[in-house]
Amino acid sequence: MATILAAHTAPARPVRGWRPRRLLVTRSALGFAHGRAIVARAEAQGVEVVALAGDRLALGLPDDPRRAYAAAKSTLAVVVAPPSKRRLQPIAPSADWRVDLAEGCPAHCSYCYLAGSLKGPPITRVYANLDEILDGLPAYLGQGNITSRSAARAHEGTTFEASCYTDPLGLEAITGSLSAAIAWFGRWEAAQLRFTTKFADVGPLLGLDHQKRTRMRASINPAMFARFEGGTAPAAARLAALADMARAGYPIGLTIAPIIAADGWREAYDALLADAAAALAGVADVDLTIELITHRFTPGSKAVLESWYPGSALDMGADNRTTKRTKFGTEKQVYYRRPPHRGGCLADRTGNHRQHQRRRLR
Repeated sequence: MATILAAHTAPARPVRGWRPRRLLVTRSALGFAHGRAIVARAEAQGVEVVALAGDRLALGLPDDPRRAYAAAKSTLAVVVAPPSKRRLQPIAPSADWRVDLAEGCPAHCSYCYLAGSLKGPPITRVYANLDEILDGLPAYLGQGNITSRSAARAHEGTTFEASCYTDPLGLEAITGSLSAAIAWFGRWEAAQLRFTTKFADVGPLLGLDHQKRTRMRASINPAMFARFEGGTAPAAARLAALADMARAGYPIGLTIAPIIAADGWREAYDALLADAAAALAGVADVDLTIELITHRFTPGSKAVLESWYPGSALDMGADNRTTKRTKFGTEKQVYYRRPPHRGGCLADRTGNHRQHQRRRLR
C-alpha cells in the first residue's frame, strides 16, 4: 500500500521549469541521500510525494489511453539505476559514452525521439544513486572512439552524453542531478559532459565550478514549428539561456533539430540562425558547436506518436521519404536528399552533421 508522505495545498514558490503533479519514490531510492534530497525539493514545491512500499512502480494510471498518457507525463519516479544501467554504452557520433541521469522527458514534442525507444507509459524516472553512477565513470576515461582517440578532438577528453533518454535541464528544479554532474566533471581534466535541452532555467548552473568541461546545447526550431514542442521553453528563451551559459564560461552549442521540410523551411531556418546570432552578439570568446539533425522516425515511433498526439499536423507520410537501415538492422524513414516541391536540399545521413566553431556566430 502506498503511503502519502506530503500533499501540500498551499501554492509553492513559482518554478520556471517543469513541476510534476506527483512524485513516486521507491523504498530503495530513499536509502540514498540524493533520493531523499529530490523528495525534499518536491515537498518544498508542493508536489504530492508518494512513498512506495517496495521497488515496483505502482503507477495507478487510468484505463483511458489519453488520460493515462497525461497522468504518466505529469509523474516523476525516483528509482535506483541497476548495474545494467550503469554499464555505459557508446553513443557515436555524439560522444564517447552515454551516461543516464534519468530516463524519460516531461515535454510533449509530437516528433519525440524517445517514442518507441522507451517501453511502457511515458513516465519520467530519475536515479537516486547518482553518486554510484558518477563514481563508475573514471573506468571509461580514454576508452571511447569519438573524442578519446581523435587527434583533432583530444582536447575534449573522454566525452559523456547526458541527453540520450532525457532532458536533464527540464528536471533540474526537482532533481539537482545536472548540477551535481557538472560539479563532478569540473574536477576531472580528462573528461567532458554534454547535454541538450529544450528548457531555459539555467540559473542553478551559472555559478557552478564547471571548469569549461560541460557543454550545453540548446535544441531549437523556428517559430513555425513551435506547435510541435509542447511544454518546452520558447526558442527565444532557450537562446537567451545559451547566451547566459556562454557568459558564465561554458562551452555551448546549437542543435537545430529536427529540421522539418515543410513549406517555407528555408526562410524559417534562415530567420532562426539570425535569431541565434543576435542572441550571442557581444558574448566574447564563444566556444560553439552546431549540429543539424533532420526529422526521421521509425514505424514503431510513428505508431506511438500517433496514439499520443492524434490529429497532429506533423507530416509523417510516405511522400518525400525514403527508408534507411541502421547498423542495428532497424529501419527509419528519412527525407530524400532533395525533397520534391519543397525547395532546397536537406542533409540525409544517419549521423548528425556538425561544425565545430570557436568564434562568434556572424
